[in-house]
Amino acid sequence: QVQLVESGGGLVQPGGSLRLSCAHSGFNLDRYAIGWFRRAPGKEREGVSCISSSDGSTYYPDSVKGRFTISRDNAKSTLYLQMSSLKPEDTAVYYCATTPTSNRGWSAQDYCIYDGSMDYWGKGTLVTVSS
Repeated sequence: QVQLVESGGGLVQPGGSLRLSCAHSGFNLDRYAIGWFRRAPGKEREGVSCISSSDGSTYYPDSVKGRFTISRDNAKSTLYLQMSSLKPEDTAVYYCATTPTSNRGWSAQDYCIYDGSMDYWGKGTLVTVSS
């Protein structure tokens, strides 16, 4: 079955960096979309980076563009999110999520912004940006 396990969260000072990892198993990533989402206290869940196997696209919202980078290590079955220039407003629980693309032809942006787009979720890892 599909399994996603996040790690790498913690406390970091503003301006610092952190790398999150998502170990995944039970599916062929070449036929799935995958991404990172976050939920901050009192806010709605936000897609912060997604990759779509349908068109090979990658998406970042303006809130993290230029600061966050998503990457994959297929040999290790691991997805990463490198976060730099962190701000207090980046404080949130970060989740890894995935879903089969099923020939929908969606872009990475579609998977990141449409609520309910992802079928499988990890348990999350907490990132706190504070001095």
